[in-house]
Amino acid sequence: MNPFETYIREIYDIRSTGAAVPETAYYPALANLLNEIGKTLKPKVRCIINLKNRGAGLPDGGLFTPDQFQKSAAEPLPGAIPARGVIEVKPASVDAWLTADGEQVSRYWGKYRQVLVTNLRDFLLVGQDADGKPAKLEAYRLAASEAEFWKEAAHPRRLAAAHGERCLEYLKRVMLQAAPLAAPKDLAWFLASYARDAKARMAGVALPALDTLRAALEEALGLKFEGTKADPGKGEHFFRSTLVQTIFYGVFSAWVLWDKQHPRTDRQARFNWRETVWYLHVPMIRALFEQLATPAKLGPLGLVEVLEWTETTLNRVDRASFFDQFEEGHAVQYFYEPFLEAFDPQLRKDLGVWYTPPEIVRYMVARVDTVLRQELDLPDGLADPRVYVLDPCCGTGAYLVEVLTRITATLRAKGDDALVGADVKKAALSRVFGFEILPAPFVVAHLQVGLYVQNLGAPLAAGANERAGVYLTNALTGWEPPQGPKQRLIFPELAEERDAAEEVKRDKPILVILGNPPYNAFAGVSPQEEQGLVEPYKEGLISRWGIKKFNLDDLYVRFFRLAERRIAEKTGKGVVCYISNFSYLGDPSFVVMRQRFLSEFDALWFDCLNGDSRETGKVTPEGRPDPSVFSTESNREGIRVGTAIGLMVRQEQHRGAPTVRFRHFWGASKRADLLESLNAPDFNAQYQQAQPDESNRFSFRPGVVAAHYQKWPNLIEIASEFPFNGLFEKRGNALINIEKEVLEGLIKLYFDNDKDWDYLKNQRHPLHFSWRPFERQMDRPVPLFGNSKFCNSLVGRISTGSGRKTTVNTMPRRSWWTRWNSSGRRRRISVTSHFNGEMINP
Repeated sequence: MNPFETYIREIYDIRSTGAAVPETAYYPALANLLNEIGKTLKPKVRCIINLKNRGAGLPDGGLFTPDQFQKSAAEPLPGAIPARGVIEVKPASVDAWLTADGEQVSRYWGKYRQVLVTNLRDFLLVGQDADGKPAKLEAYRLAASEAEFWKEAAHPRRLAAAHGERCLEYLKRVMLQAAPLAAPKDLAWFLASYARDAKARMAGVALPALDTLRAALEEALGLKFEGTKADPGKGEHFFRSTLVQTIFYGVFSAWVLWDKQHPRTDRQARFNWRETVWYLHVPMIRALFEQLATPAKLGPLGLVEVLEWTETTLNRVDRASFFDQFEEGHAVQYFYEPFLEAFDPQLRKDLGVWYTPPEIVRYMVARVDTVLRQELDLPDGLADPRVYVLDPCCGTGAYLVEVLTRITATLRAKGDDALVGADVKKAALSRVFGFEILPAPFVVAHLQVGLYVQNLGAPLAAGANERAGVYLTNALTGWEPPQGPKQRLIFPELAEERDAAEEVKRDKPILVILGNPPYNAFAGVSPQEEQGLVEPYKEGLISRWGIKKFNLDDLYVRFFRLAERRIAEKTGKGVVCYISNFSYLGDPSFVVMRQRFLSEFDALWFDCLNGDSRETGKVTPEGRPDPSVFSTESNREGIRVGTAIGLMVRQEQHRGAPTVRFRHFWGASKRADLLESLNAPDFNAQYQQAQPDESNRFSFRPGVVAAHYQKWPNLIEIASEFPFNGLFEKRGNALINIEKEVLEGLIKLYFDNDKDWDYLKNQRHPLHFSWRPFERQMDRPVPLFGNSKFCNSLVGRISTGSGRKTTVNTMPRRSWWTRWNSSGRRRRISVTSHFNGEMINP
């Protein structure tokens, strides 16, 4: 049960007895609530009720951290002052704000510097402002009066649905308020917590001005924020979450830029969130923020209070420590992704937002730089002024910054130190481009690029309207001139952004396209132009290849087609380098896509990074762990699908007989192994040469297949033989399970002679039912097997038609299979079952 709901039930039940003391009777319920929340924090926070007098009176409770206790001790160390402040509890009839103004709380504050005042229905934090003076900080109210509170408390679940999530977030912030704030990850959590509060305040609030902005963004991006049949509110949720992120990243970006103008030794400097717009130099960002953060819009949404709390938090950050970490290049890893995970994990999953580890980014950019030199005769690689680079799904700008870093290194190696900053800034303005469809990462990308050139001593000039070449746009549309007059947009800044992005799409000689395209993303309903991108990859799938079931609508496939079209068909030469889902390497559905790559490019390299949960179970061939390359310290789970880095080069004199190279990477060290492979004396010698042809559906994966293997029927041919219609277990999933241990347990239990039939029946074992042609009790006795025992090593994994893995075990019952013998005639053979390592013909 939700800790908040438990708290409400407990205090309501206590009051209902009629025997409760108005204040102290409720201490245990409050302590339980705070302790449950404290367990989720790092370090954990523990509530102790009834503190000793340390010279300022007897607080009702205190909030301690683990270092204030001896191991396994129930009491804090002698003389320990509660690290996260003290608690003052009053009856529900007492005004918490008047209590906070009283002499008692003033005494507590003088000693402990932080006091949480509560009357069970209101929570008010008394802390200190930036000048060290007492101040009422954050507050949370469950009900405006005592009578209303107890009326609502009679329905704990309903009250928890309305307030539980926000109140728990508030109390977490209270417990962390006194903690040192220096790590980017910790600040990200606070901002995400405030953003969650803001999103909750926006829920269900009708605001016509937001509808206008929504329509403007839909027109500018060429999509619709619409839901699905399963989740009609998904589009609205996405839109409002996007706005909340934009507000908070706008404030955060302004704070970062404000910091550059105020020495970190100046302890009197104070950031004011209301001045945010003065630090947002990109017209598009400034326009979005102005549309969202005006009093007329923030007032009805109740967001002014939340932004003031945000301002207070930013002003208590240890800026020196924070920026030492933030500017090391880990800004996004320790800030953006943790923010989105804490703010809206489901949205993060829907959007496919995964931070690309720095090793992957460095490897890909280094490889692009090398092939530009070796394959396209550009000795300076990415630093050559003729090289125009595009990341069409740039997210927070990791690839763009790494490209600029590579350019910097090349220019310095040439001895151009005096002009490096100016040259790199010119590249960031005019030939290193990024497209992003989500406003929040768009803001962060501008921030990262701006900080990079600023640290080179060449900051973007606000007065000259200088901006990085990062545009808020739908990368998959707008590459062709519009049919008819251009659509007018409500806001001129949106029109300017659209026109600038379309100039890049149509007029710039893009030579390099690289990045990490989204695997599955939700941005609303896409226009026909975007949906039609993959049609060339479907031509002949049914008529020529007989592939009737396929799914080529994942977004990364659209981005591949975009890159192929732009480089091979428009520029006529260049490089494509993506990390993506690895299905296209050999899956039958992608045969036409592979054919096109072979006809359009001259050299192809594929680094298969494996880590797939279905094909390999995230296990190496030797049985060791094989995590996703996206598994990082801040995201240990990574992603489920296997991944690959594909690098394809189109030369100016197109040969039409491409070389395809392929290699595998396995295990937990593959990110480091990728980088290390760059140092090989003969880089290409690390690869196998693939032989894609019609017989293997032009697979990019090399295979070693015996000559007679191709003569055997494939699964589709077998399944087409009457009456066989595929794999049907028909035993209530007693013989199929995704967990091997569960399956073993079910089969062992069925054959356990020590368990009578009634026991199985009471356990509702799947095999206690009859399933045609299976008779539940008749087939259970095991005289056929004598003393043989079940052999769990023969429980194996099989692949279904969709490619997913399923665990099965054959039961001791006659079944039939059709097989072709050497003379081409069909014969029936019985399937055998294995017990005790012996083969038994049932």
